Amino acid sequence: MSPAKPAKAKPATNGDRRPVNLALQGGGSHGAFTWGVLDALLADGRLDIRAITGTSAGAMNAVVCAEGYLEAGADGARKQLAQFWAEISREGVFSPIRRSPLEQLMGGWSLQDSPGRAMWEMWSTVLTPYDTNPLGINPLRDFLDGIIDFKRVRREAGIRLFIAATNVRSGRIRVFGNHELTAEAIMASACLPQLFQAVEVDGEAYWDGGYLGNPALFPLFYEDTPDDIILVQINPDMSEDLPRTAGAIADRLNEITFNATLLAELRAIAFVQKQLGLGNLPSEGYRAVRMHRIALEDAGLKLDASSKLNTEAPFLEMLRDQGRAAGKAFLDQHIAAIGKHGTLDFKALGL
Repeated sequence: MSPAKPAKAKPATNGDRRPVNLALQGGGSHGAFTWGVLDALLADGRLDIRAITGTSAGAMNAVVCAEGYLEAGADGARKQLAQFWAEISREGVFSPIRRSPLEQLMGGWSLQDSPGRAMWEMWSTVLTPYDTNPLGINPLRDFLDGIIDFKRVRREAGIRLFIAATNVRSGRIRVFGNHELTAEAIMASACLPQLFQAVEVDGEAYWDGGYLGNPALFPLFYEDTPDDIILVQINPDMSEDLPRTAGAIADRLNEITFNATLLAELRAIAFVQKQLGLGNLPSEGYRAVRMHRIALEDAGLKLDASSKLNTEAPFLEMLRDQGRAAGKAFLDQHIAAIGKHGTLDFKALGL
């Protein structure tokens, strides 16, 4: 994978930049769309990213972006993100879950008919990662340690990070802050229990954070962060087709599950905003959060959930380019609203 070399980020004085938080949803390799969005926002230079909350692939994008920013500002963050996703595609070359010859011939990205995926799904009904990988070997640990200087992220002030994981035993969410971040914390946020053994951090076992916060918005409400939140949403709200196959049903259930807590938080935000506007709530103790959204489903791509396992370089590059376009379109349409009012249409989401 040889990522394109975009122009350097535009310089901007602190007075010109609008402070924002980012909320990055997880979604496997579809997180390359978020890579493209981040690249566009960083290149534009008009936003001052103060905090990022992220889960799973969103957590990886968040920590890679933040560490690159510590190294060399916006250009460092963009370079680090490009390197990270290039490494993902190189590691993916060895994956047995690949597109079927027919899918490749048709130019699609789905893994629904992948022989490797079909075999994994069959075995996963009777075997767990504790059976198939009793030593708990996870190449992601060494990969993350190799590309991210976690000591620096923990030590130096920069973009604030909030990384969500699910505590297996208590069923509660844990949010890791900068001072707690390790490769294990990021792995915990991205630990799908069908693929990996639970990740232990401080003696507690964790699964993917998407079950309880994808991403978790609430940490931004209680900390000294900007009132504007730009949500980069990967999982679709709507499904045009009624799933009928076992695989399609399972995939749609996962999409609904991984959107559920996000929609609940957005519903709470919508309610508070309405009550504040009506004067039914005191301004003290309640924040007038301004929500914005950049969504993969708005890009017009026809992608099924199985393609979240596709790490082929052309696929990731296509998603990156779509993310860049979406990020630029958002800025063109909504940069003036940052700091003034939200642009997310809650009614359109049925909230």
